[in-house]
Amino acid sequence: MKKVLLSVILIFTVAHLWAQNQLLETGKKEGKEDRSFRIPLIGEMAPAFTAQSTAGTITFPSDYGRKWKVLFSHPQDFTPVCSSEIMQLANLQEEFDKLDVKMVVVSTDPLDTHVQWKKALESIEYNGKMTAKIKFPLVDDENLAVSKMYGMIHSPTNTTKDVRGVFIIDPEQIVRAIFFYPTEVGRSTEELIRTITALQTADKGTVYTPVNWKAGNDVIVPYLPTDHVYGQPAPDGYYELAWFIWMKKADK
Repeated sequence: MKKVLLSVILIFTVAHLWAQNQLLETGKKEGKEDRSFRIPLIGEMAPAFTAQSTAGTITFPSDYGRKWKVLFSHPQDFTPVCSSEIMQLANLQEEFDKLDVKMVVVSTDPLDTHVQWKKALESIEYNGKMTAKIKFPLVDDENLAVSKMYGMIHSPTNTTKDVRGVFIIDPEQIVRAIFFYPTEVGRSTEELIRTITALQTADKGTVYTPVNWKAGNDVIVPYLPTDHVYGQPAPDGYYELAWFIWMKKADK
């Protein structure tokens, strides 16, 4: 009886494994794959990759050392919304340099297409500006390795159209901010610069920035001055909006 039972279990196990193998083989033949990849979250290390680009082979983020970095992604070359974004980034290269920020652009087309796209964009006058040379690299992500690594390919759509993420990465290679935009909406370079400036201000002064903060505005302090007695005049350079909201005057 035991031998019969063991035989039945063995046959069932073999059949089950065979069925699983056939399912996997069918998936491979049909080119199917799991397209759910996790977005690296704020506070995590930025995923590293080596890839070809219009500036040669780059290893991100280590090639840029202790600088701030922005990874700006696109689903395809020669798309009008993405083209307008890259031209604006090119016009703002000096602003990013002042903030000690290095820009890296990823797109899912091959390198030779990137080269042609870059050449075309450098010949267009956009937004009242003269033509600008694109000094930052356009990374070849035709194999979707970077898009998957940064969680921009997912099951509900199963396409590259959502490769529209922006990742701000600090000198310690930590992800500090993430933006995602739909294909229909151009991204805000003003908000990108504002966020980087706010992060740098927060890190430098151990402060927070309030709603709609811009460079030169007052900041929030995440602590109470240790020598202050509630109800007494605020220490020089500080003021309170409420007992739980302390402000510090901006350095002029």
